[in-house]
Amino acid sequence: MRKIYVIGIGAGDPDHLTLQAAKAIGRTNVFFLLDKGETKQSLIDLRERIIRAYSHPHKRIVEGRDPDRDRTPADYTGTIADWRTRRSQVIEDLISQHLKDDETGSFLVWGDPSLYDSTIAILEEILDRGETTFAYEVIPGISSVSALAAKHRVGLNRVGQPFQITTGRRLAEGWPEGVDDVVVMLDAQQAFTKYPDADIFWGAYVGTEDELLASGRIADVGDEIVRTRSEARDRHGWIMDTYLLRRPAE
Repeated sequence: MRKIYVIGIGAGDPDHLTLQAAKAIGRTNVFFLLDKGETKQSLIDLRERIIRAYSHPHKRIVEGRDPDRDRTPADYTGTIADWRTRRSQVIEDLISQHLKDDETGSFLVWGDPSLYDSTIAILEEILDRGETTFAYEVIPGISSVSALAAKHRVGLNRVGQPFQITTGRRLAEGWPEGVDDVVVMLDAQQAFTKYPDADIFWGAYVGTEDELLASGRIADVGDEIVRTRSEARDRHGWIMDTYLLRRPAE
């Protein structure tokens, strides 16, 4: 039976790759890459660098076109469900056409596959349809959250206190109840500006040569982060940023 690895490759630094991930890459016959367009070619380039460094000479690389989706939908849940289904059809075609029954394929996933990534859910959707069969294994990776905390030399939680990971869309609706420490991902609207008294530990392209970091009270550094973020997005055509928000202790 075909086997597939879903491999977490870290937040951007090739040194984030774990030994387990490197071994799985070395066992892979076919690597599946989804092209997100010219503005994100650097993401493909980094994956290919990792493949060249750890794979065997006879591996194959096949690419599919990642379907477009509405980034500001009225029906967020429905839009994501439709996009995942279209994406799963692209991935299923790649697997059925390019991976032989006795071969191993791999998807290289930014950060950790269990955190804000759709690959696991998409493979389950393919299996549920019952037309393409395979076994798969998930290899954990260093997430952007872990990398961010390490770069700022800060713990994600305070003693005896929980923290929550959420999205900018959710944060814009209000600070989550019951927590004073919030990690925020996917914040296109810069919702942190609503909380001037909170402390922020912000990072973009963490672990890459384009890494940007800032920290401080939002009232003091918020405008700088907004400006830096906008300039970086214009320069690269895309941005991946994450931040920790922390309410001051009573």
